[in-house]
Amino acid sequence: MTVFDELPALPFDRPDLLRTAPLFHQLQKTHPITPVRTPAGDVGWLVTRYEDVKTLLADRRLGRSHPDPDQAARFSNSAFLGGPTGNYTTEEEDHARLRRLMTRSFTARRMEMLRPRVQALVDELLDELERQAPPADFHETFSFPLPVLVICELLGVPYEDRQVFRTWADESAEMFDGTRAAAAYQQLAEYMYGLIERKRRHPGEDVISDLVAARDERGQLSEDEMIQLAVGLLFAGHETTVARIDFGVLLLLTHPEQRAALQADPSLVPRTVEEILRVAAPSQGVIPRYARADIEIGGVTIRAGDLVLLALEPANRDEAVFPEPDRFDVTREQNPHVMFGHGPRFCAGASLARVELQAVFGTLFWRFPTLRLAVPLEELRLRDSLLTGGLEALPVTW
Repeated sequence: MTVFDELPALPFDRPDLLRTAPLFHQLQKTHPITPVRTPAGDVGWLVTRYEDVKTLLADRRLGRSHPDPDQAARFSNSAFLGGPTGNYTTEEEDHARLRRLMTRSFTARRMEMLRPRVQALVDELLDELERQAPPADFHETFSFPLPVLVICELLGVPYEDRQVFRTWADESAEMFDGTRAAAAYQQLAEYMYGLIERKRRHPGEDVISDLVAARDERGQLSEDEMIQLAVGLLFAGHETTVARIDFGVLLLLTHPEQRAALQADPSLVPRTVEEILRVAAPSQGVIPRYARADIEIGGVTIRAGDLVLLALEPANRDEAVFPEPDRFDVTREQNPHVMFGHGPRFCAGASLARVELQAVFGTLFWRFPTLRLAVPLEELRLRDSLLTGGLEALPVTW
């Protein structure tokens, strides 16, 4: 293993919003598993090749917990995915139990049943956008409200509370200011606790009511687990999809030949969505894990307790798997990206995200055929300090 004079430090610089950091490509070729400095200042193993990332995503010797969490290396100071979580002794059993609970709420069949409602919400928001005089901030008018509306209806969270929990969610994802992130997460948890108490008195046909029943009637999870699950679902259910919508629109606006291909052939919508999921990079897409045992991989020995950073962004642009990996191609047939993970921790919300994105990109450019950026690409700004990244705004006109 090569030892750097100074460890590369995340987040890596990238030339523009639509290109991955050159250092990711360099490390993928020369040091595919290498120590780096995290945003929290600690050291972890960065894994960048597709096959290694996919293998480790499914490896049960990696987990989210640590035997000595106070001494564990941290990825960031975010309240989400910042450091170790869960009980080290029972993590695998706990994950399997909670996974079974979530699988019932997020089956592909149930998500498909939501498709007409999601389409109706897309149409309503585009109607509202059409009533505005251009230019408009697509992020604020469409990309943010759509996933929030969907996840609020699914979970049973009042949509009128969106601006309150939006602020807490953003601040919880702050990677550098740990005090701020922890305080915001506490507020989000207290909000969710109050909502859970209301569901206990007045249950509905929603996921949070299902969690309450699983806790109170069947004893399938603890009170803390219920709150953590509810907070995590609210956060993940809108933050990541908002960013994918923004970046998908941006990719199509800056690749007119791909947009034209999509508009000429609506059957390309599913492929377009998968390519957006592969290529879009609203953040640097790193998943932190901790080794539960020594792991030999790629000529490197990862020791038990080490922090391992699975880099999805470069993995999804690995030329060993994806021909012309940096090319955005809505006709790409083979697209085994790992944006939703792989193996036992595959994202439970993958089907929901696909339903939402297919509704968006199966509608937007037919409703707004002249949609274009209202500012130069260089003026768009990333939310660099947040775990989920994304754009501050997306000004468009038509």
